[in-house]
Amino acid sequence: MKTNNTSHKKAVQLKKHKTLATSFFIIMLALYIITEIVLRSHTNVWLGYVKAFAEAAMVGALADWFAVTALFHHPAGLKIPHTNLIEKKKQDIGNNLGAFVVDNFLNPETIRPYIDQIDISGVLTKWLEKESNRHQLIEETSIILNKILEDIKDEDIAAFISKKGTELIKKVEMNKVFATILQYLLDRQEHEKVLSSLLKRIKYYIVENEDTVRQRVKKESGLFVPGFVDNMLANRITVGLANFLHEIEDDKNHRIRQEITLHLYNFTRQLKEENKWNDDFEKIKSGLFSPENLQQYANDIWQNIKATVLKELDNKDSNFFSYLNKTISGFAKNLNTDETLRHKINKQVKYNTYRLILKNKATVAAIISNTVGNWKGRELSEKLELEVGKDLQYIRINGTLVGGLVGLLIYAITQLF
Repeated sequence: MKTNNTSHKKAVQLKKHKTLATSFFIIMLALYIITEIVLRSHTNVWLGYVKAFAEAAMVGALADWFAVTALFHHPAGLKIPHTNLIEKKKQDIGNNLGAFVVDNFLNPETIRPYIDQIDISGVLTKWLEKESNRHQLIEETSIILNKILEDIKDEDIAAFISKKGTELIKKVEMNKVFATILQYLLDRQEHEKVLSSLLKRIKYYIVENEDTVRQRVKKESGLFVPGFVDNMLANRITVGLANFLHEIEDDKNHRIRQEITLHLYNFTRQLKEENKWNDDFEKIKSGLFSPENLQQYANDIWQNIKATVLKELDNKDSNFFSYLNKTISGFAKNLNTDETLRHKINKQVKYNTYRLILKNKATVAAIISNTVGNWKGRELSEKLELEVGKDLQYIRINGTLVGGLVGLLIYAITQLF
């Protein structure tokens, strides 16, 4: 809308200046006719000078009108050679304009002074110092993230996670993973806690199930063994086992504990070094991480992540917004106080800007050339005429006045000699 208004305004100004330039020609034409008529009936020396001025001014006006018009159109619709130049030479104009911009504006000597003045960290610091700007940045960030999450295809993300998960799991040796976990627990003596808990449970189980032990003793004893002997024997077995387990439980250096620990370490070594467990763990891995299960896991993971992030984005008081605000505020504070950080940022921006401009100057030339070359000839002529046509009308006005003065001078010299 703004572009259309600007174009309309330029078109009005162009028309106004064309009318002004043409009016000079009409005035000279009228002056010439009047002086010609008067001189036919009256002899007047001074009118001859006026007539000479008007006659030469008309020639100058027409010549410059032709020259200016020939740039953008065929004068009076006549297809005279070397007219309507812009439409005919648009590709050459595009190439030359692109080369001109690159050679004169995108060379190291021209751009370096401007790049050296870049203070992006200073501008960024001042901008971030305003709380309203920080809130705006956070708001825009949340909108962008929300839009990305809404537009992204869930199945694509789930497939990506599943694919990467499959690649990772193929490289994982489950026996070594399990051995590493077991080694970690043994080194931290976590197995002692498990063993103590297990011993306590077994001890209580034996004590609470003394009747079961007694029945088993009676079943295994001979027919002629008295019942009280079986009961006494069952009691002794129960108490003896409970006391033995209690000893193991209380004594952290008990022989049984040491043997169990030694066996666990040996088992860990076997898992790491021997291949006999590989097939069993591969079967476990295949069952847990089948393609169907991995796809389901990936989908569940993504849905949970997405739901969590969307929930955070919908709540302005969420941890996400608090963290983002804290991070941006901290960055702004560091920029404001850390001269070294600002220097590093400016240095990187200057270096990359300088490098990017010089690296892509050929691309800039190609863009200008292709853009101008792809314009329709009439469209290009109209665009350029709107931009410079107004000023070119002064050439017509100057041509009228200068032509008249030159004609007057020639006439005066002629009369003199």
